[in-house]
Amino acid sequence: MSLAHDLQYAIELARGAGKIVLDQYGKVRRLTKRYEEAVTDADRASQRHIVAGLRRRYPTDGIVGEENDTGDAITFECPDPHGRTWVIDPIDGTNNLIAGLGAFAVCIGLLEKGMPILGVVFDVTRDLMYSSAKGEGAWLGNQRLRVLDTPLSDSSMLMLTSNLLDPQGVCPQWACRWIGQTNWKIRMLGSAALEATQVAAGVAHGAVTVNGKLWDVAAPAALVLEAGGSITDLAGRPVFPFNLRGYEGAKVPFLAAAPAARDQLLDELRRC
Repeated sequence: MSLAHDLQYAIELARGAGKIVLDQYGKVRRLTKRYEEAVTDADRASQRHIVAGLRRRYPTDGIVGEENDTGDAITFECPDPHGRTWVIDPIDGTNNLIAGLGAFAVCIGLLEKGMPILGVVFDVTRDLMYSSAKGEGAWLGNQRLRVLDTPLSDSSMLMLTSNLLDPQGVCPQWACRWIGQTNWKIRMLGSAALEATQVAAGVAHGAVTVNGKLWDVAAPAALVLEAGGSITDLAGRPVFPFNLRGYEGAKVPFLAAAPAARDQLLDELRRC
């Protein structure tokens, strides 16, 4: 069954949410939610827009979203963990939005039987729409995307999220080594979804997120997989199919990688 109509609708919802966010860009103030994480009224307005649209069109589908209106929990409406479930990050890169740094995205992913089958990552300030659906390819607008087919080299770019501390509050040795060397080009955008999407776009060989959540990976995973890449945890185990049952926002560390770089990057993560 074609996902083309579902994808087009998700793109429209992401554009509408992006307009809501952009209208508030430069005007938001930092609020806090559970665990003292940053949130803004723009995050909540963006998610309300997306959820309302999904409920109108797909009333029986599940929905998992990063926000709720009180900040005390995530949105988790998943009547069938093995069925279709939309996963929403209304603004990935909220701290960038607050600071006035224009690297943030609206993310909408669709899981079926725990597998990412559709993904939209909308880079709002640059008006770049990344999209994919299973069997339909990964796209930036009308440009088809493919992961890099070259091995790691001194010109390779690797993406890291800024929160690298492990559960014990320690920065992993591999991260210290990568940041301390000058061969691989290390970049941090402050948005896990935008960073992973650069793997799908053939810009970076890999992207590592240590403290991500399901909504950080669901949409870009669809892009990376459809572009020929892989999504694993930091030990090399598949992240998907994802067990949605009872999900409350647990961390989902992941590596997005081009095939020619995957094994070497995993070896680095394991050794260090």
